[in-house]
Amino acid sequence: MTKDDGFAVSRRGVIAGGVATATLGGTAVSAQTQPAQQPAPTTMPVTFKVNGRNTKIDVDTRTTLLDALRETMRLTGTKKGCDHGQCGACTVIVEGRRINSCLTLAVMHEGDTITTIEGLGTEEKLHAMQAAFVKHDGYQCGYCTPGQICSAVATLDEIRNGIPSHATSDIAAKPGVTTAELKERMSGNICRCGAYSNIIDAIHDVAGTERTA
Repeated sequence: MTKDDGFAVSRRGVIAGGVATATLGGTAVSAQTQPAQQPAPTTMPVTFKVNGRNTKIDVDTRTTLLDALRETMRLTGTKKGCDHGQCGACTVIVEGRRINSCLTLAVMHEGDTITTIEGLGTEEKLHAMQAAFVKHDGYQCGYCTPGQICSAVATLDEIRNGIPSHATSDIAAKPGVTTAELKERMSGNICRCGAYSNIIDAIHDVAGTERTA
């Protein structure tokens, strides 16, 4: 024990005082950081045709199409990869056009026709593109494969409809199914296993064309 200007201070007293201060301070901080009660999310009904079937679901208005398909409709063939529209694993076909379903809200597709990998073929009767991916070993781990196949199907439709790409040399002419066209159009679908060459072979097979330089 020491004395300073008439005050007696003990080591035990200093420790006890510090603990009390920390406890009071913690209580005050805890009270200040209690989260405010969050309001219930806004939901609304959405009706669209998915894989040939009219479907109506109630979703949080912030729900992406990808999460609506996977979590609400249990169509888990469509994969969540980067969730930023950079890998293509979530590719589905909406109104005949391929899109990244992680970048669009479900409520934006009222009345739309949507095709996922489950709607292209069945185990008993594969879609031609699915069969070609099996034939040419266009997959390894298989995670990106649903998005790759949906994108490949839409790619051939784009070429048939005369839609040019950055690889099209003459935009006034109808593009052909060339390797350069396929590589450019499929570049948004990443295969981390590196099966790109086999994927291109599979698409050529379905199109009835040959690989070009």
